[in-house]
Amino acid sequence: HVQLVESGGGSVQVGGSLTLSCVASGDTIGRHCMGWFRQIPDREREGVAGIESDGSTSYADSVKGRFTISQDNAKNTLYLEMNNLKPEDTAMYYCAADPRWWFPTLKPDEYNFWGQGTQVTVS
Repeated sequence: HVQLVESGGGSVQVGGSLTLSCVASGDTIGRHCMGWFRQIPDREREGVAGIESDGSTSYADSVKGRFTISQDNAKNTLYLEMNNLKPEDTAMYYCAADPRWWFPTLKPDEYNFWGQGTQVTVS
């Protein structure tokens, strides 16, 4: 099954930008529905953005117009470009994959494979 490793998190000022990466191994991301999720302590994990192999995407309302999800199948890597960051974007960010879906779902319980997370702090 696919293994996922995120990177690119860090601390950034309000209005700044970060790009997260998620490198996959063990299987190709082109065979999976891929997503980015985030979580803060004592809160449920929430979907941020999803992408399907045909390029269709979905976004949480809170990040539309600011975040862009993309994938490079040749590099087997998923990206999340985050612009105009706000304090409420502070969270642990996770990438996830699942081969079962043909639409970019943002429901965490529909993903079986997860990375370890990368922290994003906006202040």
